[in-house]
Amino acid sequence: MSSTMLVVGPKLAVALVVLTAAAAAVTTLGRLGHGRQIAVAAGRAAVQLAAVSLLIAAIVASLWATAAFVVVMCAVATVTSARRVTGSRRDWWVGVPILVGSLSVVGGLLLAGLVPLRGIAIIPVAGILIGGAMTATSLAGRRSLDEVATRRGEVEAALALGLVPRDAVLLVCRPAAAQALIPALDQTRTVGLVTLPGAFVGVLLGGASPLAAGITQLFVLVGLLAVEAVAVVLTVELVARGRLRAAAG
Repeated sequence: MSSTMLVVGPKLAVALVVLTAAAAAVTTLGRLGHGRQIAVAAGRAAVQLAAVSLLIAAIVASLWATAAFVVVMCAVATVTSARRVTGSRRDWWVGVPILVGSLSVVGGLLLAGLVPLRGIAIIPVAGILIGGAMTATSLAGRRSLDEVATRRGEVEAALALGLVPRDAVLLVCRPAAAQALIPALDQTRTVGLVTLPGAFVGVLLGGASPLAAGITQLFVLVGLLAVEAVAVVLTVELVARGRLRAAAG
């Protein structure tokens, strides 16, 4: 069996195992501390994609099933980001930037008629935007909390000068959190010159014209910038107001 991009068969399975083992080995030898996590992540990805591949036809045929699947994506994104930001999977405040950033854009696109009200269109768009919001929230939240902890003296100095706690925290964490937007900015700046992202390749391989593929990819990139900008701003605000805090110990 083969696809337009890859020959699917035993060789591909071997290649996936070898690549996973190589990535885990390099991080272990380099003492980066993520060797086991790489292997677990690859294994989970294989199982999850296999399950979704079997269920996707039934999911996209029903708007109710589509909505339920989007809810599951949001919940998983929240738990994943919460673990990265605060160290607790139950910190549901982390879900606010993810939900507001991604679902507001998805809802706006549906209301404007730019995305058809069909599962086959909603799920990939929602998945891309929720994933972007999750990444931005994780990066912004972690950087903000680290900065507040490292620069505690500056926060206390700002308080001594008369700033309210929210403004004192924003003073030190906002510049660091803004760096969460760098990956999305770099990807947008270099699209077509350094990489041809998934949406472009997917639409092109689906039989659409290169122009249609380019327009689709531009839409995805700009949508991600909007979603991630909202997520970063809300994450910083939650840190400044003390809603997000690193786990004790």
